[in-house]
Amino acid sequence: MTAETTVYRAERVWTLDPARPRAEALAVRDGRLLAVGTLAEVRAAAGPTAREVDLGRATVVPGLVDAHAHLHGLGKSLTTVRLEKAPSVEDVVQRLAKAPASSFQGDWLLGKGWDQNEWPGAAFPGRAELDARFPTTPVFLTRVDHHAAWVNGEALRRAGITRDTPDPQGGRILRDARGEPTGVLVDNAMDVVEAAIPTPTREQLETRLRAALERCAQVGLTGVHDAGMDLHAFRTLQAWDAAGTLPLRVYAMAAGQGEQRHAYLEQGPWQGRHLAMRSVKFLADGALGSRGAALHDDYSDEPGQRGLLLLAPEELEARAQAFMARGFQVCIHAIGDRANTLVVDVLLRGAERTGTQALRHRVEHAQILRLEDIRRLGAAGLVASVQPTHATSDMPWAETRLGRERLKGSYAWRTLKDAGAHLALGSDFPIENPDVLAGLYAARTRQDAKGWPEGGWYPEERLSAAEALEGFTVGPAWASFEEARRGRLKPGLDADFVALSEDPLEGPAAALVDARVLATVVAGAEVFRAAD
Repeated sequence: MTAETTVYRAERVWTLDPARPRAEALAVRDGRLLAVGTLAEVRAAAGPTAREVDLGRATVVPGLVDAHAHLHGLGKSLTTVRLEKAPSVEDVVQRLAKAPASSFQGDWLLGKGWDQNEWPGAAFPGRAELDARFPTTPVFLTRVDHHAAWVNGEALRRAGITRDTPDPQGGRILRDARGEPTGVLVDNAMDVVEAAIPTPTREQLETRLRAALERCAQVGLTGVHDAGMDLHAFRTLQAWDAAGTLPLRVYAMAAGQGEQRHAYLEQGPWQGRHLAMRSVKFLADGALGSRGAALHDDYSDEPGQRGLLLLAPEELEARAQAFMARGFQVCIHAIGDRANTLVVDVLLRGAERTGTQALRHRVEHAQILRLEDIRRLGAAGLVASVQPTHATSDMPWAETRLGRERLKGSYAWRTLKDAGAHLALGSDFPIENPDVLAGLYAARTRQDAKGWPEGGWYPEERLSAAEALEGFTVGPAWASFEEARRGRLKPGLDADFVALSEDPLEGPAAALVDARVLATVVAGAEVFRAAD
């Protein structure tokens, strides 16, 4: 039986193939691109029995990939209480009072997305407001950056946290003037309470993952690099991949921070059809918004505080080299400049000792760096996995945290690229929305959706339209060892592509704010098609 051939035609097709950058149509057969070129050429290659799909005035681009994201986290945020853009503590409590049943894990009430920077005074909240409304129900609310949690007294009680509980290594239990825990836990202190939360049921896990994958397809993602996948989620996706029901491509990084790392080390790198596990994710420090990012010098708005290293440097190095020796690409979260110095040291020294320079080790976020560390990162050809919308989210308050001098090496995509780093762009969803078009816009403009600030925030670090698109296509393909199969539209490559209502290369950047995804195709199968 002959496989069906489908011809897709559109107003324009951007291939990112230097030999033929623009086309009118493409033909798909057996999950691969059979032909790319003029409509006449593609029809001739496809044959007279081919099915045709007319995408009208759409622009087709190679499959868009988010190079740093969290599928289970996205699914969790879609099914529990959403606290993004809550303007006050009172609003948070009101949202919690209306929580759907899916927001409970066991009898714990979960929510995500609060940000004290959005509130009057920008101060961290306390447990009193939660205790007044939920005296006996444990409440666990993760901050927008997932590097701090706000909990109530019942959650602290179940976790055994009292005024006498010391701060764990790499974590802070915020306390009031009397030494009592306030209910805010930063970085590794979150783990003490999370350990008391019942694990999600199999049904909950599958519901969350399906919701996340569906959302990704809707926003035009054909693939996701999952930054630190829980073993239970990985086993679920493995089963779906074996059954042929995993709709998107997932490049999973093993969760290297906890005890599950031993199982991943024993398993070794793994490759399926749409799912791969050949990398590992560690966290060097926390996040800037919760003052957990590890800095060389004090925070400008909190003298005496320099952030947190979540693993002792010698432990981080030992774990990194163990995974390198096992054949894993090592990916390390680094936000602050002290963390980035450490991570560049660890990756370069580890790659040399294990002879794994070819494994394309990655710095995840590469957010605040000293200029000399940017030069070292680039000279070594490391992957800088950066998130454009982090800059546009942080720009209203980043200077308050860092001061102007440290901003010279912060969110420095242009400087990183010019130094020789391989850029792979992402969103870090659900910390940011999984909206790849917003990422393309932020990369080009360094502005919010309303066009602020005029000219862009530190505009010298902007990327061109082509560089931004390559950052979500060619860059992730390189960072996942798939540049020979994906990232461009050429005959023989995988048939992963997206149809957009606006042209991301020749159209104005502002048009991306309201642009729509019309179709998402993975291995020749339509995983999303806009209703109209």
